[in-house]
Amino acid sequence: MATPKTYDFADDFKTLYIPKQKPEPAPVPEDMKALVQSYPPLSQVTTVNDPDGVPFTALLEIPIFRAEESWEIALWHSIDGQDWTEHEVPRIKSDKAPQALHADSEAVSRIYFATNVSFQKSLRFTIKFRPSVDEPWRWIRDEQGLEDGHIVLLPAPSESDNLNDLIFGLVPSWTVKSHMSQAPRTQLWSLRLTVPPASNDNSSNSFLHLGKPWGSFLRWFAIVRLWSPWLAPRHGRTDFSLDKDAILLAFQSPEGRNMVLLAVSGINDTTPVFQSTSDGTIAVNVRNDSVSEQECVILVSEGNDFEKAVAAVMYHARSLVMKARGKNEALEVELKALSDAVRPEWLDEWYDGLGYCTWNALGQRLTEEKIVDAIDKLKEHNIGITSLIIDDNWQSIDYKGESQFQYGWVDFEAEPEAFPNGLKAAIQKIRQKNPNILHVAVWHALLGYWGGISPDGKIAKKYKTIEVEREEAKRRNLPLGGKMTVIAKEDVEKFYDDFYLFLAESDVDGVKTDAQFMIDMWKSASVRHDLINTYLDAWSLASLRYFSVKTISCMSQIPQALFNSQMLPGRPPLLVRNSDDFFPQIPSSHPWHVWTNAYNSIFMEYLNVLPDWDMFQTVHDYSGFHAAARCVSGGPIYITDVPGQHNMDLIKQMTGVTPKGKTVIFRPNNLGRAIFPYIGYDDDLLLKVGSYNGPAETGTPIVAIFNISARPLTELIPLSCFPGTVSSQHYIVRAHVTGKTSAPMKPEDAASLIAGSLDVRGYEIFTAFPAIPLKGADHGNIWVASLGLVDKMTGGVALISSSIEMKDNGRVSVDVKLKALGVVGVYVSALTEVSIKGNLMVMLQNVAVPIETVHRSKHDPRVLEIDIETAWKALKLEAGFKDEVEVKVSFAG
Repeated sequence: MATPKTYDFADDFKTLYIPKQKPEPAPVPEDMKALVQSYPPLSQVTTVNDPDGVPFTALLEIPIFRAEESWEIALWHSIDGQDWTEHEVPRIKSDKAPQALHADSEAVSRIYFATNVSFQKSLRFTIKFRPSVDEPWRWIRDEQGLEDGHIVLLPAPSESDNLNDLIFGLVPSWTVKSHMSQAPRTQLWSLRLTVPPASNDNSSNSFLHLGKPWGSFLRWFAIVRLWSPWLAPRHGRTDFSLDKDAILLAFQSPEGRNMVLLAVSGINDTTPVFQSTSDGTIAVNVRNDSVSEQECVILVSEGNDFEKAVAAVMYHARSLVMKARGKNEALEVELKALSDAVRPEWLDEWYDGLGYCTWNALGQRLTEEKIVDAIDKLKEHNIGITSLIIDDNWQSIDYKGESQFQYGWVDFEAEPEAFPNGLKAAIQKIRQKNPNILHVAVWHALLGYWGGISPDGKIAKKYKTIEVEREEAKRRNLPLGGKMTVIAKEDVEKFYDDFYLFLAESDVDGVKTDAQFMIDMWKSASVRHDLINTYLDAWSLASLRYFSVKTISCMSQIPQALFNSQMLPGRPPLLVRNSDDFFPQIPSSHPWHVWTNAYNSIFMEYLNVLPDWDMFQTVHDYSGFHAAARCVSGGPIYITDVPGQHNMDLIKQMTGVTPKGKTVIFRPNNLGRAIFPYIGYDDDLLLKVGSYNGPAETGTPIVAIFNISARPLTELIPLSCFPGTVSSQHYIVRAHVTGKTSAPMKPEDAASLIAGSLDVRGYEIFTAFPAIPLKGADHGNIWVASLGLVDKMTGGVALISSSIEMKDNGRVSVDVKLKALGVVGVYVSALTEVSIKGNLMVMLQNVAVPIETVHRSKHDPRVLEIDIETAWKALKLEAGFKDEVEVKVSFAG
């Protein structure tokens, strides 16, 4: 068995992936250091609906030994474009300050300031500060590098449906048509232009000028093709300049409105992408693989709300793709029948268990012995995985060529030296060793292996093949170009049928289908025309037919797949890798990896997919950072730990065990995504990822924050930015890492701010729980909230239902049902007045729990914690028909 030659990504990761960082501000002596943050924030554009008396709050962090000095803050601002003037910001009392849910610091003191500012259209501002009236003013731009803040009044919705009024210099050769938007309070247009056909088997490429949104803008955001298989975000300000081809663009106007443009593929043989011109306008580059003229289609939407503007173009693109797909009626009928047969519990089993992947853990010299050893080590550590992914290098390959990218696939059966008894015997041994493993999936490339099919192997002798040529990769030193052998069009469907039947008979019940981008690297126009959709459709059909939902689509963020197999509704959501890999040995890759996934999800959430943020290792400098990101992503969680090297505490924070002994993760049912789309990677601001779980209005909003900067950061985060909050509803916000909870807050109140402070590599997960006010005889209103499992990162997701009420006898009753065991949290504002031993009753499955499993939280005495996992074992309880837990808490109100 030869050793595969692999490509080292570390050498060029920064130059290829991460935009250039801005220079660090000048260093400040330790005894002079101070940090200022505000809401509305610096370095961002904030939109408001009412410009009268906009609340402004600032946080000043100073060395604790200087806390007694008379610190001052002033706003330096320009109102409605007028001259810059100064506005004093007075201190506020601690009871009016934002909720501080971060860890206390022995070295830092925090002072809060607040005021109101008024304007008619817009306000630009920065902040200056000083220790006393006798000291000179210091500017935040100089010390922290933060740019000016910008607040704008949102205008009334536009009444003009003339796109020429919105895109300056719109080239008249585009045919513009207005459409009814499926997203409220947005306008929608399509732009169409005919492009020439392919010639001499070479695709045509057309460079088409488009125009410039509003003539000028404040910020822009793009989803670009990082390189062939992957998407990534790009950001900018007033100058539009792309370093990569983009498929989605968004611009923020000087009035705060949003324009979104989408380059639509999947409806013919054209692949359009956005580019920028030297003068900062939008251009479109279109590739046409057809021998006939084709239409390039660009969609444009405009509206005050960013998410609705994105939804408008994505919904309309979906309708275009569905119409085009309807031409292949037989395929669509079978796909629908297979999709309709999927049962909801199959989705839960595949998406909601903890997975283990062999890739980083076991490397590329994969053997049956290594896999079995890894499974044994997981079992020894009581790590209950429910799915195993056997990654690259189990296959029989020919090892011909300079690296894995030229190797061809020889035979369906596994590599004989590494798996001496064959694949089926290995899978059966794995399942016997660990019966808790419900699913075993294997890796393969869409075309077989990285280099396709071995021309001299058994597979090539059984199926018709053709030789195709690949373009060189748009990456330094990556040897992806040259010729490869692939299955010909006539046999693609039969090939997948036979291969997946072999896997199914080998006790494999899932696949990770990788390297899908290879079909977009083919040079020949006729090959692209004949084979791209052929492979995508055959794979979609075969994977559903043999493995139902248990598939992972990888390296497939190519336009043809995004708008073909990934956009269509009516099928089970497809697990799709959402970014390039987790690279454990490249420190700079980790904040960028989480950043990229969060921004890519802005686009991916409108596809019929479940974004997969990739595997990670639990013993690593960034392990908690990655774990938190996976927990809020809404996608799967699987680890790739080296056997025996496991962070058990972290694994327990991500997972729980049900009464029936199944390990589950706590996946929000709304996808996690970046909630401030125009913030750039080099803006030195926290990455904020928002998600939501449960029914509308009564569910739990989530915001996770990550420090992707090279220095500590502090920000003020409004409750109103939490996805799904109801403006008039009160919430208790809990921080997972610190365990701290807020007082009841309402999103509509300007003072409902959370202070979040993170060190380098720091992260925090804030969950907002609906708070219920109850009339208490002695204490006024008693606020109560069910907090789910407080020992889990997204423990609010564990809540199946929650009921809080005051009985006629004055006792408060809290009844919660949960999907797993752990530590249950209940917020009670008057808990310090309640005797746990004398006035509190806790029932688990209608049995009183041992008193030692009930206590006040050490982080907040208003939070009651009940260790139901320990209580379950002590009481020797058994699972009922439903695999869930019921906890009842009652006390005198």
